[in-house]
Amino acid sequence: MNNLKTIRKGTLLTKVLFVDGQPGCGKTMFTPIISSFNRLEIFNYSSEIENICGLNFLKKINYDAALSMIKIQLDLFLYETMMSRRANFRPTDVSSVFKNPNCMKYLDRLMSKGDELVPEKIKKEKPILHFASHNLLAFSNPIFDSSKNKVFFIEIVRHPLYQLIQQTINYKKFSTISGSPRYFNIRIKYKNHQIPYWSIGNEKEYVNCNAVEKAILEMNLVKKLTDNNKKKISKKNKNKIMTIPFELFVLNPHPYITKIESFLNTTVSKNTKNLLIEQNVPRKKISDGIPLNIYKRCGWKPPIKNFTERDELNLRRGFALKSRARKKYMDILDKMSNHYEKKYLGGIL
Repeated sequence: MNNLKTIRKGTLLTKVLFVDGQPGCGKTMFTPIISSFNRLEIFNYSSEIENICGLNFLKKINYDAALSMIKIQLDLFLYETMMSRRANFRPTDVSSVFKNPNCMKYLDRLMSKGDELVPEKIKKEKPILHFASHNLLAFSNPIFDSSKNKVFFIEIVRHPLYQLIQQTINYKKFSTISGSPRYFNIRIKYKNHQIPYWSIGNEKEYVNCNAVEKAILEMNLVKKLTDNNKKKISKKNKNKIMTIPFELFVLNPHPYITKIESFLNTTVSKNTKNLLIEQNVPRKKISDGIPLNIYKRCGWKPPIKNFTERDELNLRRGFALKSRARKKYMDILDKMSNHYEKKYLGGIL
């Protein structure tokens, strides 16, 4: 039975986009905008696919099984989305149908015939399945291999100091009795601890870190894993990964909008401009976001009047110091920040 291989021939999937990045990178702002493009479905989340990739990374699942499961999940998501079974009707959620410019489409699907009619509908409409994912690109090989030429990633990157507060808050929440069960990603056992699977090889260091140090460690380790994996993926899947720096997009989105149209072979819709306005894009200052409750819960505060972009960054670095990040982790944070600024923010700071 060890030689038994799983397989899935024939798929419903036409194209799938993952908008990926670290917590706090700006996916929540970006995904509603990209959802307004023609043929893009409302964005969804898939912890199933993320966890399959995590198990593959840990070599806890056979590769053929991982590919088959991912194929099934992608087809199932598309199939159910086309009947509004996967649509979120909770009004206050950012992924809600009621926050989507194509709200009526999903309400119509809810009341329309589905099931055996769906495959033909998919062939006709050529929808682009759309996910927001977390730290997935580093472990995404099975996704690319499962659906060749149909998988696209838009990687959102952002200055580490702008991601730091949200990730620190996440660690504080998930360390509580009530917060831990709401963490839906694979963990590994280390002594009497359960820790994120990406920390394998760094277990001892991870458990000896406080919340802000864990955030810094995560940003650093995941970035290295992502950069290394992107090089491998790009050899076999050219032009399937697009990187967008958050800061450059919010200050001047239009060049990136044009690139996305070409990247996905689609076009903006009449709603795209309105979605940009709703997200206050373009904006004069990077931190000048919109006061959504979800942003506030993740540590967002409005920019301080008369503060420069550098002042805003220094304010966030001060948060790390106040949170008792040790010198080793402040040095890592500074190194990541300097690298990011040289690569993306030369004309801004």
